[in-house]
Amino acid sequence: SNLISDPNFPKSVWLTVVFVFMSAIVGQNVLGLFVASMLRRANPAVRAVVGTLIVAAWIMPEIVAAFAAYAFFSDGGTFTQLSAWVGLHSPNMLYDHPMAAVVIANIWRGTAFSMMVYTAALDDVPPDVIEAAEVDGASGFQRLVRITLPMIRRSISTNFMLTTLQTLSVFTLIWVMTSGGPGTDSSTLPVLAYQQAFKFSKIGYGTAIATVMLLVGAVFSIIYRSEEHTSELQSRQY
Repeated sequence: SNLISDPNFPKSVWLTVVFVFMSAIVGQNVLGLFVASMLRRANPAVRAVVGTLIVAAWIMPEIVAAFAAYAFFSDGGTFTQLSAWVGLHSPNMLYDHPMAAVVIANIWRGTAFSMMVYTAALDDVPPDVIEAAEVDGASGFQRLVRITLPMIRRSISTNFMLTTLQTLSVFTLIWVMTSGGPGTDSSTLPVLAYQQAFKFSKIGYGTAIATVMLLVGAVFSIIYRSEEHTSELQSRQY
């Protein structure tokens, strides 16, 4: 009954959807594919340096990454100083735009995983197919949409599922940066479950929220697995 009557719960569900969609489905996947594509064309030195910098954020312990993101976006932190350096007035991101701050931080930390997945997938795309399309006059965008993406769609589906489930359970990053605040403006489902169970001693309510998270994760898994199965059947037909 608390789930239905508590106004914080639907707000938390919406914030979780925004967080997962913007930072995982859009941010990490799009940026990961873009970086993987760019690094394939870069010289070995640039590829090594950029790849190392991106992967460093991913292998960093989550608590360390969370404190680094907090220091970057805090009032008077690096973000504020950079904004002042270019002559812009910077708001207090952790207070004025907390969800934007945690979304950017999660993209920064998680993009490396998508980059590595898409790098491996792109390496399996036959170069002669791309070259043949280029000879036929296909633009870079046409080659990407009509050849590359269809050929790596199983990797895309798998990566969507993994990044979605990983982002759905993110807690430490948000808790260190904003503690779910100000108020409940960045309280995603994991944060709300922790607050209700351990801050307000409502163990049953916290458990109910955790159960909802489990069901949401199961639904995402079923959707992605169904899409992967459909893609496999279509590839067999061709």
